[in-house]
Amino acid sequence: MTRILLVEDDADLAFSLEDDLKVEGYEVEIARDGETASRRGREGDWDLILLDIVLPQKDGYEVCRELRRAGIRTPVIMLTAKTQEAEKVMGLDLGADDYITKPFSPRELRARIRALLRRTEPPPLDVYRFGDAEVNFARGEIHRGEKMIEATALELKLLKAFVDNRGRILSRQRLLDAAWGNQTFVTDRVVDSHVMELRRKIEPDPAKPRYLISVRGLGYRFDG
Repeated sequence: MTRILLVEDDADLAFSLEDDLKVEGYEVEIARDGETASRRGREGDWDLILLDIVLPQKDGYEVCRELRRAGIRTPVIMLTAKTQEAEKVMGLDLGADDYITKPFSPRELRARIRALLRRTEPPPLDVYRFGDAEVNFARGEIHRGEKMIEATALELKLLKAFVDNRGRILSRQRLLDAAWGNQTFVTDRVVDSHVMELRRKIEPDPAKPRYLISVRGLGYRFDG
């Protein structure tokens, strides 16, 4: 599961962001001050740090500077109410990877997180094998043993999202964005229906899935 360190001293905002990110399948820990953020940023195995600038004890600029000097290369998105260009540039020069200006919508933050995680992930695979299955994304083909399995473009997009994020929980909203696009309205039931059909094609026993695992209340995880 993708682990995010959320550094925010506003309790209401921190808990609201935590809830929203957990629904997306992220594991979240909150730090409420700069000292804690600097310490936990160096101790934890984080995939991403969301870092407010105005913090007790030491500000986000100092936290970012300390993390980079310590050799921590974890991607950092700064959360700032500051709108002056010089202040944004300073954060980037200190080693932040992106920034977002308050107030921001949860949807925009989620999009920025996904974009930054994509940039820092290894290149996606064109061919992936699991169990007796092999999927060639470049050719749009799935084989099980010697048999080719017919799959729709939507099913291949779903499987690509799972393979690229194997071991991580993907919410239905993330699957919707990956396969249908974020401008399309599709219900959770439609997503579930396509996942069930994909299971029928890649699972040895679709009734007892080994690869496409349901995670109650959160979404699905691919354990290939």
